[in-house]
Amino acid sequence: MTDEHCVTRDHIELWNKRVLPDGLASVGLGTVLRGSMLPIVVWLGVAAFVYFIYNPVVAAVEGGLFLAFSLLGFTLRRRSGHSAKCSLYGAIGGVLDKSMAGI
Repeated sequence: MTDEHCVTRDHIELWNKRVLPDGLASVGLGTVLRGSMLPIVVWLGVAAFVYFIYNPVVAAVEGGLFLAFSLLGFTLRRRSGHSAKCSLYGAIGGVLDKSMAGI
């Protein structure tokens, strides 16, 4: 898969569809993060809640889960032939997307 066709609307589904241009276009990491504001706020909100209410260790475990899922997504994308850039964006976008599956 070539770099110019890897990071496209079809490859990374974002929560806020308005941040993507019409048609296929390369998407930067800033666009992925801007389009994923709801999942980012939820991840950070839960981390802040458990940090202050329970224990900082619980917040570290949540951060570790995010990192583990991101690394797993990155590895799976690299094995399927995607570029490193595409794999990084897809892994972060994928974790943020799948974490909001019930909302």
